[in-house]
Amino acid sequence: MWTTSTNNEKGPYMTRMSPLLERNEEFAHGYTPVPLGPPTAQVAVVTCLDHRVDPALFLGLGLGEAVVIRNTGGRVTQAVIDDVAYLAFLAGHVFGGQTVSANPFEIAIVHHTQCGTGFLADPDFRRQAAEATGIAEAALEERAVADPYLTVKADVERLLAAPSLFPNMKVSGHVYDIETGRVTTVVDTQHP
Repeated sequence: MWTTSTNNEKGPYMTRMSPLLERNEEFAHGYTPVPLGPPTAQVAVVTCLDHRVDPALFLGLGLGEAVVIRNTGGRVTQAVIDDVAYLAFLAGHVFGGQTVSANPFEIAIVHHTQCGTGFLADPDFRRQAAEATGIAEAALEERAVADPYLTVKADVERLLAAPSLFPNMKVSGHVYDIETGRVTTVVDTQHP
C-alpha cells in the first residue's frame, strides 16, 4: 500500500501525500520504464508551475515525450537558459550528437491566461511580496505575466538571444487559455 508516518503516541496517520502515494501504487502496477534517450517528441516545454497548467494534459504528452521545465510564470530566466544549454550539451554528449545536430529540439515557451504572477505588475503587491519573500522587487517584476501574449514574445526573444543556445535549436511561443483549454501559437518556430 502506501507509506504512513508515525506520530509517536497517536499511531499511524495519513498525510496529504497519502492519497497521491496510493495513486502512485496504481501507476507503478502497470508501469513500463522508458529507456534513457532523447525525448521522442524532441520538445522541451517551458511553462508555469501553476497547478492548473499541466502540459502532460493540455498537450497530450506521454512519458518520455518531452522535457518539461516549470517555474513561476513560465518565464525564461537565467536558470532556464542554463537548463536548456545543459540539456543540449547532455543530449549531444550522451546521444552522440543525434539530437543536437541532426534533429534539434524545439523549445516551446508556454505562458497562460489568469497567471498569478500578474499580481506582480502592481507595485504595492510587488513590494509586499518582496518584503514577505526576500526576493528583490526587480526580480519579481521580471516574473510578472500580466499579458501572456506580450510576455511570451519577450521570452522567445530572450532565449533566442542567449549566447549559450545551440544555433540549430528552435524556439516557439504559445499561450494556454485557462478558460478554454486551448493553446494558441503566438510566435512561430524560430532559430537563433
